[in-house]
Amino acid sequence: MILKAVKIFLFSAVIGLLFFTSWFTVEWKIPYSSQSEPDFFSVPSGSSVERITRDLQKAGILKKRWPFSIGYKFFYHPNTLKAGEYSLSPSFSPKDVLHALAMGKVYVRPMTIPEGLTRQETASLLEEEYGITAERFVKITSCPDLMKDWDPQAESLEGYLFPETYHFPRTVKAETVVEAMVAQFREVFSDTWKKRAGEMEKTPREIVILASLVEKETAVPEERALISSVFHNRLNRGMKLDCDPTIIYALKEEERYTGRLRYRDLKWDSPYNTYVHAGLPPGPICNPGRGSLQAALFPEKTNYLYFVSKNDGSHYFSRTLKEHQRAVFKYQINRKNP
Repeated sequence: MILKAVKIFLFSAVIGLLFFTSWFTVEWKIPYSSQSEPDFFSVPSGSSVERITRDLQKAGILKKRWPFSIGYKFFYHPNTLKAGEYSLSPSFSPKDVLHALAMGKVYVRPMTIPEGLTRQETASLLEEEYGITAERFVKITSCPDLMKDWDPQAESLEGYLFPETYHFPRTVKAETVVEAMVAQFREVFSDTWKKRAGEMEKTPREIVILASLVEKETAVPEERALISSVFHNRLNRGMKLDCDPTIIYALKEEERYTGRLRYRDLKWDSPYNTYVHAGLPPGPICNPGRGSLQAALFPEKTNYLYFVSKNDGSHYFSRTLKEHQRAVFKYQINRKNP
C-alpha cells in the first residue's frame, strides 16, 4: 500500500515537473509583444533583482514577473544584474531581457570624433551627443597627467585626444571618454614611431605638434606628406613656418577669432604666431589623425619650401620664392581681382 502511494506520488511529481517545465519554457521564451519599438531602461547601481523585475513590468517590458525571477534563480544566481542603460522592448522574451542585464549589454552608440578638432571643439561635439558638459571636458583635458610620462612638457591633452570612432553608453562620464581617447593615441603612436622620431632627431612631442599643423593645412590625404616636407625643409633651414592655422588656434583660444585672418593678426606677438617666431609653436594646435602623424614622421623627399591654396582643397607647391609669388598671384590675388 505504501509502495503504491509512493509510486503515485512520484508519478504525480514527474507529471507536475514536466508540466511546470513546459509552462516555464513557454513563458520564458515568449515575448510580451511581437510589435514594439525598443525603449531605454535604466538599472541604477545597487538595484536588487526584485526591484529590477518590478521596474521591468512597470515599464511594460515584462508581462509577468515570475518567469524572469525563476529564470534568474535557475541560470544566473548569485551573479548580480549589471547597472546601466539598456535598449529593451516588449518584443524581447524574459530570457533575452535577463541575458542582456546579466551580461551587462548596455546600450552604446557609435561616436566619430573627426580629425583635426581642438579639445574645445571635441567638447562641444560630446556635449551634443552624450550630454557631457563642454566645461567639464575642457577642465579634465586641461590636466596633462595622463600623458606626463609620455610628454613631460605637455600643458594639456591637446594633440593626444585621438580622433576615432568610439562606442560609449549614453550615460558615459567625461573621464571615461578622455581615458579612451588618450589610450587610443598611445596605441597608434607605437614604439616603432617613437624610434622613427629619434632617427629624425625629433621628440615624439615635436612630431605631434608638426602633425597638427599638417592636419590643419590640408584635407587631401595625398598632400599630407608634401605639406610635411615643406615644414621639415623650412625647419632645417631655420625659416619661419608661416602657418596660418597656428595663429587661428591662438586667436580661438582667446576667443578673438572673427572667421578670417587680418593683416594685424600676422604681426601679433603670440608664441603660436609662426610668422613672428621661428620653429614649431609651443604645442599642438589640434588633435591630428593617423595620416597626419604618419606624414610628420615620413615626409616626401622634396625641395619644396612653399605652398599656396588652389581654392579647390588642394595646393600648389614651389621650390623658390619667385615661383611661389607667381602661384600666389595666379591662385589668390588674380582670383580676387579678375
